[in-house]
Amino acid sequence: MDPRTSAQDVMRCDLCETAVVQMHCDTCLVNLCRACVGEHMVSDESKKHEVVRFTLRKSTPLYPGCKIHDKQQCTMYCNQCDIPVCDTCLASDQHLGHKLLKILQVLNEKKEKIIKENIELNQIIYPTYQDIASDVQNRMSQLEKEYGDLSTAITQHGESWHREIDKIVQKLKAEVDEMKNSQLQTLQKHLDEIKKRISEIKNEISSFEVDVDYNDISKLLRVTSNIDRHRKLPEKIVHSLPTFSQGRIQKLCKIFGTLISSSFSTSEKTGYSMKTTQQSPEAGSSPPVKQLLDEPEIVSTIDTGFGYLYNVVCQNDEEIWTTRHNSTMKLFSISQGSLLKSITTKSENMPDDITVTISGDLVYTDYWDKTVNIMRKEKIEEVIRLQNWRPSGVCSTSSGDLLVIMESDDNKQTKVVRYSGSTEKQTIQFNEQGYTLYSAGTCYRNITENRNLDICVSDNRAKAVVVVNQAGKLRFRYYEHAHTPKNKRLSPLGITTDSQSHILTVDSNNDCVHIIDQDGQFLRYIDCGLSRPWGLCTDTNDNLFVSQNYLNQVKKIKYLQ
Repeated sequence: MDPRTSAQDVMRCDLCETAVVQMHCDTCLVNLCRACVGEHMVSDESKKHEVVRFTLRKSTPLYPGCKIHDKQQCTMYCNQCDIPVCDTCLASDQHLGHKLLKILQVLNEKKEKIIKENIELNQIIYPTYQDIASDVQNRMSQLEKEYGDLSTAITQHGESWHREIDKIVQKLKAEVDEMKNSQLQTLQKHLDEIKKRISEIKNEISSFEVDVDYNDISKLLRVTSNIDRHRKLPEKIVHSLPTFSQGRIQKLCKIFGTLISSSFSTSEKTGYSMKTTQQSPEAGSSPPVKQLLDEPEIVSTIDTGFGYLYNVVCQNDEEIWTTRHNSTMKLFSISQGSLLKSITTKSENMPDDITVTISGDLVYTDYWDKTVNIMRKEKIEEVIRLQNWRPSGVCSTSSGDLLVIMESDDNKQTKVVRYSGSTEKQTIQFNEQGYTLYSAGTCYRNITENRNLDICVSDNRAKAVVVVNQAGKLRFRYYEHAHTPKNKRLSPLGITTDSQSHILTVDSNNDCVHIIDQDGQFLRYIDCGLSRPWGLCTDTNDNLFVSQNYLNQVKKIKYLQ
């Protein structure tokens, strides 16, 4: 057909190219007029030509040819071998006992699947990707603005510093002038006294010369001299310059302000969701947004009668486990404050840390026995036994794995190991540059998993909270925030997270709890009269439980709305 007049043309027979199309061969995909049907049927007698009316074209299924037997059409499908088969294949023993389906049934199922997938692609996936692209573009624009605001803030801060430095320079120079003038006045006064003495000496010299010229004995006897006074020279006044103690420029960056590095994180739980008119299960399980209270409040106090209290972990919303400086672990009722159960470790060593699995079993680490143990149905079982390493902190993850902090016997290495049961799945020890993530040497280290699957460790020796992603890549280190309640250095011990992905860590030096967001930004302190806080955990309602080491108490604190 002429493209320039195709709108007015009708379809012509592919054989004679003159008559109007009336028929169609579904086997050869050829358009025919009625007169040419016979000629087409005999053109290739090896094929079974399926000629239908043009309006019913493509209605006849094209059976695939058998790859083993030439010129045989496959009308069946072997589900086990996942291939089409012909009658000759079926007559052989090759597919004996296999599940066979009519190939048309497989064709229809495949068509239905393609149709459904095409609908999903068109109505759900494609619009979702369009929304994602729009979201990324919007965030790029927002990023440009936010980074611009950040640069402006740094510039303004720098200008403020320049003004303050100018004031400091002027003040110091004024002090220098004042000190100089004071010392010059002192030296001038001293000079005046010396000049006065010089004048007196000159007068005496002149007087002596006159007196010596006379021979009048009586007059000479009356001459007196002040030479003894002049022999005693005046004290020498030595000035000293003030010293200018220069601040170390190397520390200027830290004083001026620092940037906490940004990062990108990806997670199936916190990422994009498919566009749909119905709420997905994931969306349904997303926690409601809760704001921090202006003033955290102590809801209740549980007096454990348990000297030197250490760890605390929720068994559920009604019960908490605690440990102390002996081999005993105790379970308390939160509402009643009463003792429900007391368990002794298998080795009678002090447990270094405790956690509760998603199935409700208590797990504890035995540092000296080099084991990780679990209590099931009142019976303690050894889950992990280490060689050349000693376990300290432990936590149970949302997937049911155990994360264990361990130290080498020579106290030169520290690492985090993920276990599925007793099988080691992952080791986290070094950053991308090959440097160690955690400090070496014996100290208290606790571990927890955030909702975004980040792994958070309170490293007391390093005075930091170290956070890596699920793959073990360093996301950030949190050292401290300015103006701590007691202005002492951060001393992190217990650590936990909540439904908002906040990270909370005890600061025993400052008797408070630091709250930071999942990217390491400081949010606030919980400072409500805590004394030597140590262990930390949250329940499903975001109530915070803090153990107090010296007071032998556990405080239940509400800090979210």
